[in-house]
Amino acid sequence: MSVSRLAWRKSSYSDEEVNCVEVAGIGADALAVRDSKLPGGAVLVVDREGWRLLCAMLGRRPSE
Repeated sequence: MSVSRLAWRKSSYSDEEVNCVEVAGIGADALAVRDSKLPGGAVLVVDREGWRLLCAMLGRRPSE
């Protein structure tokens, strides 16, 4: 998987200053998450259930 070819978008959980997160769908079953300030940096890949649980732990409603 080449992360540069993914359709990245800024997450609704991002703000304008410090917390900048981008997400990209990987097929129907997974999401990639990265720091938008470091697009060439590390990428976290989680399945849809993992994303739902992460959002629940953060007290947010899941969205892609």
